[in-house]
Amino acid sequence: MSAPDDPAPGTRHGLVVQELHALHELEGANALFEEIWGSSPGSSPMGVEQMRALSHAGNYVAGAFEDGRLVGASVAFFAAPAGEALHSHVTGALPGRRAGLALKLHQRQWALERGLRRITWTYDPLVRRNAHFNLTKLGGRPVEYLPSFYGAMDDVINGGDDTDRALIAWDLNNEPAAAASPARSVPVVVPDDAVTALSVREGLPVAGPRDAATLLVEVPPDIEGLRRTDPGAAKAWRLAMRDVLGGLLAEGAHVTGFHDRRAYVVTRDATA
Repeated sequence: MSAPDDPAPGTRHGLVVQELHALHELEGANALFEEIWGSSPGSSPMGVEQMRALSHAGNYVAGAFEDGRLVGASVAFFAAPAGEALHSHVTGALPGRRAGLALKLHQRQWALERGLRRITWTYDPLVRRNAHFNLTKLGGRPVEYLPSFYGAMDDVINGGDDTDRALIAWDLNNEPAAAASPARSVPVVVPDDAVTALSVREGLPVAGPRDAATLLVEVPPDIEGLRRTDPGAAKAWRLAMRDVLGGLLAEGAHVTGFHDRRAYVVTRDATA
């Protein structure tokens, strides 16, 4: 049931979100992905043929439109365990239109209507805005660190860097997922005795102790800019994040939130 001031189904914050099926719609999504990723023609992260096959097979392919113009698109497919999960492979949106959030909310409703309980996706854990969006706006949680998951990619966003990714799990029935909106953020508690396990110092990563119950893992302010201006520093950040955040997750620690738009909050079990 929708609240009285909720937008109509398929409409989010002035955007119209709908599934894409026709070839011309999929061609538009492909062109949008190429624009966002800065990839050469034919090198989109999700091509027309793949989207056509996934859409025809009943998977999720959707676009967000502003005044009739496509400003965001998302592609997801059913995942294991069967009947429970959807994996969102790619979502791209032009900045400043809240299309990413509109697509995620539409995707959540689509999945719930099909009896699914969870959506997963990967993202670069070094990108602050993505970490803030995934953890603070949506309430998702990183559950696995995946080193060089896609191999080296030479588009504008990845800049030839290793494609380490964090795997997010979004529980569709929890309160943060149900209440996700532009005006709402998921709070995170940082105890006074939290210790910084990775910090930013003069643009470079500095590792700290990891023996506290709660740890902060800081993220560089602009890793994409750093890849263009100082590839060596960007590489240092990749290796440091892999070691610290990846190591903590491998040990069984849990990411509980993203603090102050700059740091993961990680809790370790007493036995971890």
